[in-house]
Amino acid sequence: MSPTSYRVDALQYCNWSEKIFRQMRDGSVDAVHVTIAYHENFRETVANIEQWNEYFEQFPHLIFHGITGDDVRLARDTNRTAIFYGFQNPSPIEDDIRLVEILHSLGVRFMQLSYNNQSMLATGCYEAEDPGITRMGREVIEEMNRVGLVVDMSHSAERSTLEAIQISARPIVITHANPAFWAPALRNKSNTVLEALAQTGGMMGFSLYPHHLKDKGACTLQSFCEMVAECAGLMGVDNIGLGSDLCQDQPDSVVEWMRVGRWTKKIDFGEGSANNAGFPPMPDWFQGNHHFGNVEQGLREVGFTAEDTAKVMGNNWLRFFDQNFGPED
Repeated sequence: MSPTSYRVDALQYCNWSEKIFRQMRDGSVDAVHVTIAYHENFRETVANIEQWNEYFEQFPHLIFHGITGDDVRLARDTNRTAIFYGFQNPSPIEDDIRLVEILHSLGVRFMQLSYNNQSMLATGCYEAEDPGITRMGREVIEEMNRVGLVVDMSHSAERSTLEAIQISARPIVITHANPAFWAPALRNKSNTVLEALAQTGGMMGFSLYPHHLKDKGACTLQSFCEMVAECAGLMGVDNIGLGSDLCQDQPDSVVEWMRVGRWTKKIDFGEGSANNAGFPPMPDWFQGNHHFGNVEQGLREVGFTAEDTAKVMGNNWLRFFDQNFGPED
């Protein structure tokens, strides 16, 4: 008997609604890592958790708060989607390392060490210089390892990412990016990073955000799946999954919040351009959670076996959750 095939998306930042939660069920999505902080401080992040608690109360038949890998299995068994919390910036811990444990106790399971810019912990991919992991960053990584808060380097620069891989006693992740050899972008990762990530048991989640795709919104399903296959050869099929970076139904004004935050008074166009500061159009084969079946079919069509397709679609992430969401042994 073949193992159960789970579907896990390692990053979304949608304008959440019942429609999207129902699409998760239409797409048989068992778990989603959702961004609950970009530039928020601790108290603002708690307010975002309050909002999610309201969603769980309103739609208990569709979603619930995920804490461990077993919640992914519970989601499958009960026809719901487990929601896992994460940050795209370390701003919620402010300058207090003790908040790492508190936020983990509130259910947070991923934290990026930087978001495009230099943070107190690491360097973002848009900085001209990358001095690597800071003194505080080393201490925070150790604390994250201790409690089971996963280090995410999706928006971080190369040296910082490689140092995080080396410093962390537990595997780290890049939840949403693609290889630079396929689509050059400041956010996409070099082969050096991909290989180092895999050698330490880390995970790479492939992004479907058009600025990270070859040919942007015109990217074909075949091209995307061929890229995944090439990365499977480079990293091993056990170290890859999906992290769509889906931002469904968000207004273009949210892009400004993502890129500008509190650090500038000017509009930072980031991965877009002055003529395209909003969200780009998604590929026609992936418009939302209800289209994950297209990706699964595409992987099979480029030569993935049923077992390896299941690994990429979610089984690898589930194994990672099992091993890394709890305290150190």
